[in-house]
Amino acid sequence: MLTTRVLKWILPGLAAVACLAAAETAQADVSLSKIFGSNMVLQRDIDIPVWGWAEPGEKVTVKIGEHSATATTGKDKRWDVKLPAHKAGGPHTVTVSGKNSVTLENVLIGEVWVCSGQSNMQFGVDSSDDPDLEKLTAKFPNIRLISVPQVGTQEPQNDFGGDGWVECSPATVGQFSGVGYFFGRQLHQTLDIPIGLIDNSWGGSACEAWLRRDVLQADERYSELLAKWVDTETTYDHDKAMAVYQAQREAWQAKAKEARAAGKPIPNAPRAPRDILAGQHRPANLYNGVLKPIIGYGIRGTIWYQGESNSGRAYQYRHLFPLMIQHWRDEWKQGDFPFYFVQLADYRDESADPQESSWAELREAQTMTLSKLPNTGQAVITDLGEAHDIHPKDKLNVAKRLARWALAKDYGIKIAYRSPEFKSAEVKGNKIVVTMDHIGGGLDTFDVRQPVGLAVSGEDKVFKWAEGKIVGNNTIEVWSAEVANPVAVRYAWADNPVCNLQSREGLPVTPFRSDNWPGVTVDVHN
Repeated sequence: MLTTRVLKWILPGLAAVACLAAAETAQADVSLSKIFGSNMVLQRDIDIPVWGWAEPGEKVTVKIGEHSATATTGKDKRWDVKLPAHKAGGPHTVTVSGKNSVTLENVLIGEVWVCSGQSNMQFGVDSSDDPDLEKLTAKFPNIRLISVPQVGTQEPQNDFGGDGWVECSPATVGQFSGVGYFFGRQLHQTLDIPIGLIDNSWGGSACEAWLRRDVLQADERYSELLAKWVDTETTYDHDKAMAVYQAQREAWQAKAKEARAAGKPIPNAPRAPRDILAGQHRPANLYNGVLKPIIGYGIRGTIWYQGESNSGRAYQYRHLFPLMIQHWRDEWKQGDFPFYFVQLADYRDESADPQESSWAELREAQTMTLSKLPNTGQAVITDLGEAHDIHPKDKLNVAKRLARWALAKDYGIKIAYRSPEFKSAEVKGNKIVVTMDHIGGGLDTFDVRQPVGLAVSGEDKVFKWAEGKIVGNNTIEVWSAEVANPVAVRYAWADNPVCNLQSREGLPVTPFRSDNWPGVTVDVHN
């Protein structure tokens, strides 16, 4: 049976049309955006925004408990109100009244988080470790879940289709984001208040698809990327691609019939093409289709797991990713809300020698975001990946590392939350002394006492594996018998680094390099 999100993947264009048609029909009566519904969680301690549509000039009143707010619908048929802030609790009933009335039941007040990114955020509890056990215990009626259908379009969407909010239960949690659910569960069990989780992730999505197109057009650094897409938009013909596919399929069916008759292996069937113009890479497609409909809903913050699709353009990601975060914050008009993201996991084969790496450069770009924007945080997971699976199944520990940031920074819990990060390096004779920052209780190693994953280079820029020694809470001496005069040091700089430095609280040291030599993605812009 196909889920709603899978159907929207296959038929994004039809989904967009259906969504628009439904909105037009609904506007004859008072209606609300799909993000509002029975079973939802509204953000506590802030004025609560609510919006919807009605006939122009119609007065609409929204009421929760003893509090109400009234607005008059504009010419665009939209009304907006803000209800006064509430403390965590419920359940409440929300009524929306105009010429008709709408009643929303079982509404809670608590903490709301957006769960976004690409497939490692989208992959559900069913795709995580121990899904049978996790679902058996997913009995949390005060955790509420909603998933935004996948619609990729250049036309800004005001609303979305699909299912509404549901209570978290063994029956509802399986297809919901594993990272999102485990993150929300940790918050709920720690804070003992309702948690609302909004999942609008889309597997394989590129960062540029999450921004408005004019935001990209305003920066010449994206001119090459946009020019490539203009060419694609001009030349791509999906009907033609489908015709080619149909011809290929007919030829395959004939060959498959012959193979069966002869008792031979059946050749692989051709794959139907996806409409790239309605997909998750085209600039602005996801901003318009899955982000814009929820912008403005009261939230605490966002958790984000993405970067794989941009790893070949890691230098570009240094400014693209912070631009996206700031763009979301500007659009939401809720200040610098928390934005916590997952650094890329270890992936691909391990390397026998130090290597250049686009994935290492993307991790570096992610780390740089911490110093560029306030209220950002990074979960380092170079110990949680799988060499031959870009979708590691350990979503629980990923979520816990994100939750540490939220618990420490947003909820006042005294808990370790930040991985140690590179601060400085100083050459002393044949050694480089590395000083680390954000060390927690001090530097430590995992599994073996000797630090693993360090490399040094001389002026020739050829890196050799190095030995290391922790000589203080925040200091490491690094050297190699093969490099007499070292000038640069790197740690965990590989697609799939073998490394073991961590804080005493068990948080992995953030991959780093002391040099700024041009990397393999420095000149890649599209």
